[in-house]
Amino acid sequence: MAKINWDEYKEYKKYSAKKDNFVILIDFIKSYYNMTNPFDIYDVLSSDETAQLMLAKRNIKDAEGLENFIFKF
Repeated sequence: MAKINWDEYKEYKKYSAKKDNFVILIDFIKSYYNMTNPFDIYDVLSSDETAQLMLAKRNIKDAEGLENFIFKF
């Protein structure tokens, strides 16, 4: 399982036009780790303490909830 590289995320974020840090994080994971499966992305997010807070803020409790969130955007 991949671990979020927050330094690379911060660099990626500088060039993003999006405002929501969580959406930027999802885009970063898709790009940096070449992941497209919401279940894999959820595994990465749920294993990181900061990302867990972002999930909780949006009331995302599982991979299906993340999938629904992703398809809204």
